[in-house]
Amino acid sequence: MPRVKRGSLRRAKRRRLLARAKGFYQTKSKLYRAAKEAVDTSLSYAFVGRRRKKRDFRRLWVIRINAAARLHDLSYSQFMNGLKLAGVVLDRKTLADLAVRDPEAFTHLVGRARDARAAAAAPAG
Repeated sequence: MPRVKRGSLRRAKRRRLLARAKGFYQTKSKLYRAAKEAVDTSLSYAFVGRRRKKRDFRRLWVIRINAAARLHDLSYSQFMNGLKLAGVVLDRKTLADLAVRDPEAFTHLVGRARDARAAAAAPAG
């Protein structure tokens, strides 16, 4: 079997990995083996974090919508149910933004949700 030396390729691979570990604590940014382990761990955390971010933002939006809806004596679930019955199709991100930046528009939506719930609860006749 022929001998493989890998001079420049090995150096380039090592340099790339150490560049990724730049700023890590102590030997994790200087020694190859420690840096490799630290980079692998950080990449797995980054992968998980990209998925967590979506959950975290949705939780934040729900909290904001709930807080704004409770100012109008509705719970989050009652408000969302009312919007669905009223045929209002807005995502939670937009609703949370309205609750924070445009309280008047949010109040209008609360009114629509409340009316739709009342209409649904009234006996059909």
